[in-house]
Amino acid sequence: MSRLFLLRHAKAGWAAPGTSDFDRTLTQSGQSDAKALGMRMRSIGLIPDLILCSPARRAVETLEFVASTLFDSPPKTELVQELYNSDATDYLHAVREAQVAETLLLVGHNPMMEDLAFELPSAGDQQAMRGTASGFPTCGLAVISFPGPLADIRRNGGRLEAFLKPDL
Repeated sequence: MSRLFLLRHAKAGWAAPGTSDFDRTLTQSGQSDAKALGMRMRSIGLIPDLILCSPARRAVETLEFVASTLFDSPPKTELVQELYNSDATDYLHAVREAQVAETLLLVGHNPMMEDLAFELPSAGDQQAMRGTASGFPTCGLAVISFPGPLADIRRNGGRLEAFLKPDL
């Protein structure tokens, strides 16, 4: 069995004049939410073997704040350019190509996170996902399990184990 954790970056501010979208930083509430989510993940044992993260500043900062409360020693982390400004197909490709034992944390952006969270679980779990919120909120975490390795994941092939937000 394998598990995929889909983490949308925490709340970021708007790009300041002269600053690119890529360089947007987290707001104070985004920083607090990421720390809170890391603590929740730790308390229920959601510890990844490998992390793939978008190189956008808001995604990297989200990971840093989550990691500050989640890990004693973080696992291998890779910044993957294709996780910024791409589509769900690129996200799925990155997951399938990752060399991970059992559990992968993917830190990225919407709409790709939402697309994967609705496409990968079984049809019944897709309905549960739709009932969790309108869309995939910032600093939301979908936990999806699969019967085989992540290299073999397919549409409707997983099970939504949990959907976490920092405030619940």
